[in-house]
Formats: sequence, structure tokens, C-alpha cells
Amino acid sequence: MLFSFDNVTFGFNGIPVIENATFELHEKERVGFLGGNGEGKTTLLRLLMGELVPDSGIILKKNGTRVGYLEQSGGFESASTVYAAMEEVFEEDKELLARLDETERAMSVPDADLRILSARAESLQKRIAARDSYHFRVKIETVLNGMGLGEFYDRSIPTMSGGEKTKLKLCRLLLEEPELLVLDEPTNHLDIKTLFWLEDYLSAFKGALLVVSHDRYFLDRLTSRTLELERGRLTSYKGNYSRYKVLKAEQIKTLEREYERQQEEIAKLKDYVDRNLVRATTAKSALSRVNKLERMEIVEKPVLPPPPPHFSFTYDERPYEKVIDTDPFDLTAGGKVLLKDVRFTLMRGRKCALVGDNGTGKTTLLKFLLSKDPRVRFGKFTRAAYYDQENADLDPDDRVLDAFWGKYALMSQTDARKLLAQAGLDAEDVTKRVGELSGGLKAKLELSLLEARRGNLLILDEPTNHLDLPAREALEEALCAFDGTVLFVSHDRRFIESVADCICCLENGTISFFDGNYESFLTARKTENAPTMSEVPPSQKSENGYRSREERAREARRRARTKEVEARLEAIEKEEAALNDSLIQNAADYKKVMEITARLAALRTESDALYAEYETLI
Repeated sequence: MLFSFDNVTFGFNGIPVIENATFELHEKERVGFLGGNGEGKTTLLRLLMGELVPDSGIILKKNGTRVGYLEQSGGFESASTVYAAMEEVFEEDKELLARLDETERAMSVPDADLRILSARAESLQKRIAARDSYHFRVKIETVLNGMGLGEFYDRSIPTMSGGEKTKLKLCRLLLEEPELLVLDEPTNHLDIKTLFWLEDYLSAFKGALLVVSHDRYFLDRLTSRTLELERGRLTSYKGNYSRYKVLKAEQIKTLEREYERQQEEIAKLKDYVDRNLVRATTAKSALSRVNKLERMEIVEKPVLPPPPPHFSFTYDERPYEKVIDTDPFDLTAGGKVLLKDVRFTLMRGRKCALVGDNGTGKTTLLKFLLSKDPRVRFGKFTRAAYYDQENADLDPDDRVLDAFWGKYALMSQTDARKLLAQAGLDAEDVTKRVGELSGGLKAKLELSLLEARRGNLLILDEPTNHLDLPAREALEEALCAFDGTVLFVSHDRRFIESVADCICCLENGTISFFDGNYESFLTARKTENAPTMSEVPPSQKSENGYRSREERAREARRRARTKEVEARLEAIEKEEAALNDSLIQNAADYKKVMEITARLAALRTESDALYAEYETLI
């Protein structure tokens, strides 16, 4: 065990943020840590690191445990260069190698005491081998190159941006190899290529991992247990993020069922007491029910999680077949040529993800397409609606409602408030200044404005930035249901996987198109002799959809099997509930109890197998 929380409570100004938190972290364990914005995740991490002292409860730490902590907005600070700062991690290795070199040179001197020097050299070589000191430079270069900092070796750290310093801090932690690595949103500032590298690196990491992240792909691949902080309460779920979602839904159903069952029982007991307490013949039995009510341990009404935001994108007019088409163009930024002699075409109904490393020009391309440059042509009746990740179209001094009416003055206050409320901005939020909103609420305001625009072409630049997981999933659902055209940039791989049906890749100054979803795109890129990327954009969506007949049939089989599994799981739940009731009623019948217990065990085995299959289907 590395850490243990035992009934830990902590709050600010008498208001509890964390209540009676109890959990353990073990060696080599991989844990994902979830919670809504403002729920107290960072507070719990600071308690873990000893930066805060709990109001009550005990936090135990294994003696000598080395912990590495990446704060969400914490970068590495140093006056040295990037490579020199990474070398500092290996001072002991450098010293051992220097001492071995010195010893070997001493052994070549005439009249040297070879017995003593040989013993010293052998001892040093064992320590060097144990620490793998010979390869410390390879380790540094592997991590810096993998994190996209391969061109920064001689860069002075004070001249780097905040995002670059955060990446550098993560590099330093990876090289230090602590027993526990605590990462608060480590995927921020990383492009997709770096994300995959980091996942591979952390998969081979020998220590324990505690990760706060909104990246569902990242959590699914790396974690085997999930902690959730909700309304101050900490709950542990076995499994990664996808498994957590299934278990959480199951837990809520169970709690609701237990509560409703007890409420029905209480109502029946009270009704019996009310009708029979005053009758002499039944007063005794009524009193026994009163005693039963008094002894009953009341099940609290489960507090359901807040409903996720709701988004819905609609439009008034269907555009022509070719939504965007351009003449050949070059794209530059800051004097650097990003794209050379390329064309871009987008057909009606497609949902296209722009992918590529940071700095390849994804955002610049979106802005060029919207710039009214004569080389860019929009199809007839095309109405574009743009989501700007920087919220540049919002005035921080405006009230939220004013910001909305400034663009849609004819919308009634009732309709405007309804749209904002569905996105997750409550009555108090809409009276605030835009500058007072959190990043997540600004993103939801921007998405509300996007809905009101009623565009048949949605152009989205990092729409999932600042959104919590329920909001991301709600946006995914809305875009999947939207029958218009979507062009978007995102670093959220699960989001791309869910929404995109074609991929536009920017690399080496060119644009390439792939007709298919993100999973197929990744497979094609990894497979030798796989279908190559095309310079020709995907063709117009056919009446039967985007996929081939075989793909559509496979998708139909998947949906059908998903419904079968869900139906069977529901049937198992009902049978288990009935068997549990029967178990209580037949408690004195040993044979009957054994039969029921055996059946319950068989149902649990079947249920576990179905849930395992369900994870592969959803």
C-alpha cells in the first residue's frame, strides 16, 4: 500500500468539500479519478500530496514513497536549457560513470593496486547495470522526442510558453520514475500523435498511476479502477471508464429499486397500523408493525446525478451537394508555409475531422475557409455556423443574456433562457458577466449561440475544450443526430471516433483525405500496404449512408446484439430481485435456499460475461 485515506473530511470556511473519504492506493495500481468541475478533485490531490491537512480522518503514506505530481497548470521552472534540466535527473548516474572512467584510467597506471581497483570497478559496474546508467541519454532523448520537444534541446526554459513548460514538467516526472505518478489533466496541450506515445510509455511504467483526465480514450487504455468524487462523496468502481459507466448506471438503478421497495413496505406498514391500532383484536399485531418501523434502517433517497446538458442542431434549408470547394491555395502563418498548392472540398452530409500534429495548420485552415477569400466557394444555400475555441466573439463585459441577444435580438427571453438552461447555464449564470464564467460555462454559451445560428454547416474548433465528460457526450450525441455537414478539429479521440465519418489529415504541407471513421483511419495508417490516403475528398453521401453494404450490415448486427444483451441483463436483474425475495421467504427451507443460491450464482456468472461483452459493443 502506498497511500491510505481513512474517513478524511476537508472543507473551506466550514463548507465541506470532501466528506469521509476512504480509499487505498497500492503499488503498480492504475486509477482514474473523475468528478465534475468544482467537485474538489484538485483539493483531494493536494491532500494526498500533503499540501493540505484534513479537518478530520487520517492519511497514511508508506515510508519513503516517491511521488511525482503534475499540476493542471503547473509548468517546469528553471534557468537552464531543456536538455540540461533533464540531465539533472541523472546526476547520480553521471557520477557513477565518471567514477568508473576514473577507476579504469587508474588501473592503466604502472604500479597500480589492481586488486583494489578491480574490486572498485566491479562494484561500480554492478551499480551502473542495476540503474541502467549507460542509457540515461537515450532515456532523455526518447522522452523529449516522444513528447514533441525534440527540437528544444538547447532552448532556454524561461523563453518557453506555459503549455511547453507543462509538457517539460511531465517529461521530467517520466524520467524520475517515481513510485506513484499523480497526473492532473496530463493530455492538455498534447496533439494526438503525442497522446498515443504517452499512453504507450505509461503502459510500460512500473509505478502506480493516479490520473485526472477528460480523455476517455486515455482512461480506458490505462486505468483498471475508477474513483469518482460527487457531492463530496468518494466512490470506487472496479474497471476503466467504460466499465465505470456501466457500473454507475447499475448502482443508481439498484439504489432506486431498494429505496422504492422500502417506501412501499413502509407505506403498507403504516396503512396497517392506521387501520388496526385502535381495534382491540388487532392492536397487538399493529404494535408489532410499529416496532418494526422503529427498528427499520431507513434507506436514504438516492441523489441522482444532475442531468447532462442537451444540445440540438437544426437548420432551415438544405444546401447544394458541394458545401465547400476551393481553388488551389497556399496557407502560411508567422512566415511559415503550412500548406502548399492544396485544394479542399467538402460534400453535403459529411462529418469530417481535421487531424494533424500541432502546428500543421488545422485552426488556420478553418479560419481561411471562413475568411471570404475569393478562392473559397460555399455551395448555394450553405449557412455556416462557427465555434471558436478562443471565444473571440464574446465580450467579457457583456451579461450572458445580452451576449445572446446581441446576436439574436428577435429571440424571446423565454426561448433564450430555455436554450441556455438546456446547455447547463442556470438562472444565476445568465445574469453574470461573460468574463465571470468558467471555461466550461463559456464553452456551453458558445454552443448555445451555435444552436441559435441554425447552420447547415457546423465548423468547430476544439469544441470539447473545457467541457466535462457528460457535456462532451451530450455534444457527441447531438452531432451524431445532426443530418447536416460538420467540419471540426478536436484532440479528443473518442469524440472523433464517435462523430467523424471521414478524416482530413494535414501533414508535410499537404492535405489528404480518408473515407471512413477514425478507427479505420488509425488501422490504415498502422498497417503496412494499407490503402493510402487520397488527395480526392470523399464522395457525396449516398441515400443508404456513408458506409459500404458490409459495414452497414456489421453495424446493424452490432446494434441488434446490443439490444439482445441489454434485454437479457434487464431480465436477469428482475429474476435476481425475485430470487432475493424468495430467499427471505424460504429462509427456513435449507433445500430451497441451496437451489436459489445456486441459481443466483449462475445468474451472476452470466451477468458478468454479458457485461464484458457489452463493453465491446457500446
